[in-house]
Amino acid sequence: MQKDTIKTNKFTSVLLDVKNEALAQIVDASSIKELEELKIAYLGRNGKLTNLIKNIQNLPDNEKRQAGTLINESKNTVLDALSTQKNTYKETARDWFNASIPGEKPSVGHLHLVTQAIREITETFEKIGFVKVRYPEVEWDWYAFEALNIPENHPARDDWETFFIDTPTHPKNGSMVLTPHTSNGQVREMLRVKKPPIRMLNIAKNYRRQSDVSHYPMFHQFEGLVVDEGISITHLKGTLDYFARNFFGEDRVTRLRPHHFQFTEPSFEVDISCGVCKGKGCKLCKEGWLELGGAGMVHPTVLRNGKIDPNKYTGFAFGWGVERTYMMKAGLDIGDIRLLYSTDLKFLKQF
Repeated sequence: MQKDTIKTNKFTSVLLDVKNEALAQIVDASSIKELEELKIAYLGRNGKLTNLIKNIQNLPDNEKRQAGTLINESKNTVLDALSTQKNTYKETARDWFNASIPGEKPSVGHLHLVTQAIREITETFEKIGFVKVRYPEVEWDWYAFEALNIPENHPARDDWETFFIDTPTHPKNGSMVLTPHTSNGQVREMLRVKKPPIRMLNIAKNYRRQSDVSHYPMFHQFEGLVVDEGISITHLKGTLDYFARNFFGEDRVTRLRPHHFQFTEPSFEVDISCGVCKGKGCKLCKEGWLELGGAGMVHPTVLRNGKIDPNKYTGFAFGWGVERTYMMKAGLDIGDIRLLYSTDLKFLKQF
């Protein structure tokens, strides 16, 4: 076709021939791959139908619009035929799979830092005979406070410290609360076991009305409870030192400072030697020690509430925050506990 002599009727005739040729080949195609090749041959950049569009400019001005409409209709007819024919085939792996193309390796996630901490703490204590248990997160006032020798007017039982649930009170167990500490498991474990020895490790979520860089309304604690004949403070100190060496490093030790807790007597705050200055004193620890949490010998009243004879058995207990404890590991620089519960993947992927 010469650009200066092409006529509308000849253009239309060529267009119909190309369209019919494409439809015939589409019907005879035997695979999806062949259909893709036909699509390129007729509708690709240098396809037969595509090239006809370039010839529209040689038509008379009053006939260009009609020619453009015919080409668009032909293209749509060919596309519909390709789609219909493609749906008649049952696609197999051979039709689309190309073994020479490199695969895309899927991204693999990892356990959350808190889950990693819980597993490591569990493994550490299981090696010396502790048994991991679980007790309710929604608890009765009796197990959370009363059975632990915490009186009714104690600040911990205030609405501004504890989450109370709006339900009818139990005639014996009192109000329902979101458990503020894992110590609720102490009396429950005594009542379950009934007769010592007891080696309990209770790791669970806790809830308190606090939120700042070192506190979060929901956090995790791990509670250790040992009850048997002849248990003393030396057993407590030995257990804490074992944990410090295995969890924080061989050169770490603990110390006990006198304190007061309602459910232990005597009670202690537990400190661990600073991992930065090795106990010499630095900007982080000031005097060589970092506070871990509380511990002490189980109060006789708590033993009685657990149906254990305090004249025959003694025990010790400790309860620390999982997040706080793990944040004190060497190599971790987490200045705000709330980051652990953020949705910032850039932060979380570091661990």
